[in-house]
Amino acid sequence: MRSTSDIPVAGTSPDDADGDTSAFDEYEDRPVPASARRSLFAVSSVWLGFPMILTCAVFGGMIVYSLGFWPGMAAIAVGNLILMAYVGLLSYQAGRTGENFALMAARTFGAKGYRIPAAFLTTVVIGWFAFQTGLTGSTLEASMGWNATLIALIAGVGYVAATLLGIRALTVIGIIAAPLYLILGVLAIVDASSAPGAGDFASYTGGAGATALTFGAAVTLVVALFADSGTMTADFTRWSVNGKQAFLAAFSAFPVGNTVALTIGGVIVAMGAGDDPATNGGGFLGILIDNGGVLVPIAVAFVFINLGSVCTHCLYNGAVGWSELTGIRMRVLTVGLGAIGVALAVAGIWQHFEDWLNLLGVVVPPLGAVLIVDQVLPLTRRAASSDAPTPWRATAFIAWGAGAIAALVTHYFAPALCVVAVGIVVSGALAAVLSRRTSATSSTPDVTVEDTTSAPV
Repeated sequence: MRSTSDIPVAGTSPDDADGDTSAFDEYEDRPVPASARRSLFAVSSVWLGFPMILTCAVFGGMIVYSLGFWPGMAAIAVGNLILMAYVGLLSYQAGRTGENFALMAARTFGAKGYRIPAAFLTTVVIGWFAFQTGLTGSTLEASMGWNATLIALIAGVGYVAATLLGIRALTVIGIIAAPLYLILGVLAIVDASSAPGAGDFASYTGGAGATALTFGAAVTLVVALFADSGTMTADFTRWSVNGKQAFLAAFSAFPVGNTVALTIGGVIVAMGAGDDPATNGGGFLGILIDNGGVLVPIAVAFVFINLGSVCTHCLYNGAVGWSELTGIRMRVLTVGLGAIGVALAVAGIWQHFEDWLNLLGVVVPPLGAVLIVDQVLPLTRRAASSDAPTPWRATAFIAWGAGAIAALVTHYFAPALCVVAVGIVVSGALAAVLSRRTSATSSTPDVTVEDTTSAPV
């Protein structure tokens, strides 16, 4: 990692001379220069295609199955408003500076301390890559009777190959995945609407009974779905021309794309077309395949494209993060980390990840809240003159730890509340208090740490 003192101050344009501006440079270890920034459409396509996936249809259906249609829609709306503010503010900062998540974390957690949150998140998203790769195989085994292990292997190799193409591949995947999800989701709803009573879907009151989620738990579920990559949004939105366009790119996903994806699943369940909504929610793949004909090969392609969108995004997050941490090029790590993820998927270990990954999801948003308070919010962000790095910033770790503990305690002892909101509020408030106290009492400047990391290999 370069010394943080070499990183452009927020609000300035990175100098094009800062490094290679090759068309295939992913700028793993430095801010994206102005000459390499991409259009609002391109960056929005990266984020828009991410949430418009079958997984969201499943969870959207489960939320409506628990709460009923209108309360379920309200939970989806509240969750997406939280994501809009959370991911949007982190994206705004990324667009201003051109920094990826690891570089952004170095400002707040210190020139050495940043390695802990960066390593933590980049490892979590590789777990999600393995999980979704394994899910590709199991989905097509359940719907088509194909061998899950072989499909996971083929899909995983394809996902790794696509990620090797970098941010451009994520843009293309998003351009294809988002409209394809919308078209097939609407077709599924049209098919479901022919069933008796489907027209009264808005009056659906839920069917989960005693096992139903609370409103707060449903909101937590919406936010937790993208807590990890949402916190690492800078890896995507650093390519934006400026902070405003970065915010708008994130806005295309939260609330727009994610609301559409969750709502389609909710409508499917409310119409009575969900196949075992308690566990499969509003997944509509079976509806498409049951219609036969040309929809079958389209549905199969949809699975690969749809889940491939998640996998490529997660693998890209992981490879960019570990590249900055290790000095190894992003594409080399894409192959190495991808091979590990595919091996886990083929071995079937991915099936044991879900509860663990979801649990980690509740402790991630407090981390993002600390970054927002420290770097984005005008009343609490540190002045540019304080950007000289220290090895560790204890106040940032204290605030993150307190928010994470509050979220975990809430998760276990008061799960009816919105766990994610508790963690964000506690960590954000504590970060603000500690930041102001430190600014008021500090009489000596931070000590600059010399960068000793070797150049990428």
